[in-house]
Amino acid sequence: MTNSLADGLRELVSDPARVLTELAVVEKLSKDFYWYSPVLKRQLEAKAADIAVQPIDVIEVLAIARYAGENGVPLTVRGAGTGNYGQCIPLRGGIVLDLSLLNKLEEITADGVAVCQPGLRLATLETAALQQGWELRMYPSTLARASVGGFLGGGSGGIGSVTHGALRDFDTVRAIEVVTMEAEPRVVRHEGPAVHEILHAWGTNGIMTRVWFALTPAVVWSQFTAGFETFEEAFLFAKGVAEGSEWTKRLVTVFEWPIPTFFTPVKQVVAAGKALVLMMIATAQLESLRSAAESAGGEVTFAGDYVGPRTQPLLSDYTWNHTTLWAMKADPTWTYIQAAFSPTDCLEQFRLLRARYGEEILFHIEFMKNGQGVMIPGAIPLVFFKSEERLNEMIAYCGEIGVFIANPHVNSLEGGGRYRADNIQLRAKRKYDPKGLLNPGKMIGFEPEALAK
Repeated sequence: MTNSLADGLRELVSDPARVLTELAVVEKLSKDFYWYSPVLKRQLEAKAADIAVQPIDVIEVLAIARYAGENGVPLTVRGAGTGNYGQCIPLRGGIVLDLSLLNKLEEITADGVAVCQPGLRLATLETAALQQGWELRMYPSTLARASVGGFLGGGSGGIGSVTHGALRDFDTVRAIEVVTMEAEPRVVRHEGPAVHEILHAWGTNGIMTRVWFALTPAVVWSQFTAGFETFEEAFLFAKGVAEGSEWTKRLVTVFEWPIPTFFTPVKQVVAAGKALVLMMIATAQLESLRSAAESAGGEVTFAGDYVGPRTQPLLSDYTWNHTTLWAMKADPTWTYIQAAFSPTDCLEQFRLLRARYGEEILFHIEFMKNGQGVMIPGAIPLVFFKSEERLNEMIAYCGEIGVFIANPHVNSLEGGGRYRADNIQLRAKRKYDPKGLLNPGKMIGFEPEALAK
């Protein structure tokens, strides 16, 4: 099968070297960071595509989509592969469509919208935006590697979400062009509410080829850390900064002890035995933040400039799901869940979880604004993995006490907790991929046209 696929694909691209058949290369392009989850590691480690291809323009994408559709070959789109849920892992073989060479920044408009291709690295976009007085509204902790399209297809929020919300909020994604997998593939532009057909759909209902991504005016930022005697003291101080309209912030994170012990490259910012608060704050407010932290009983352990994605140390490398990575480096038994605690009842929720699970769960909070402007104690708590049954019990208990969970241990859109209740993604799948060839198996509510009753 691989030989015939290779021959067919080589006819469609200007350089046959961009059709990749070497097993190790195809294996690498078939994987993301799914192994953060011990459950997904077991389920997905043997899955891979048969072949990979790297288009350089929309004409080639259309040709590849047409070829896959005519031959009934599954087609799985890949960004930079920095996701954690197996989004880009082909469940049924076929073709990996690697969009890394579709990486042009076309323009940044006068009103601060980046018009770009999906393979553009977010760090490259941030650097270019800063030169024109803009910056990303939000980005994942994988800033150096992650692509715009991958972030839109599989991401949700990140550094900046404390002010600008998640990708779905506040008109951050202005428009997306996608290639469909209809009998005759075409380019369809989605804008306004229609972008929600494509956002966080894992490439199951269209292939992104162009994105209009809103930026925000650049701020001169500083990085800041402080230690507090207890997690509650650290949390309440951080909550006050996150909710306080007087603070200009890009990141507000809290780590329960002993999570900071995992951050060995930046051990100088860790106060022994103390919970750690990590923030990005407007440089103009740095001294005010220092005073506020000290007044709240905090020990300031670091304050330094942020000058862009190459800043060293880049403290955002220890936040969001990079925290899980550092924990796993210390002990691979650690994994994580993704949670949103109640803005009003969070302390009681923390107490209940600690009473039931002890130090099987360690609290790691990422504050983020929701679409209604409410500050949510988002969280990526560390969980010491004992068994899948114990993990599922903990997830179920979180639901019982009002903690929302986006389950990162399942490989479907519906199971992961970010699927839209209005089924807009499913309806788009039926329109644009009726045979179910785009990333098949990831949208479990979809039934391919040929199998529909």
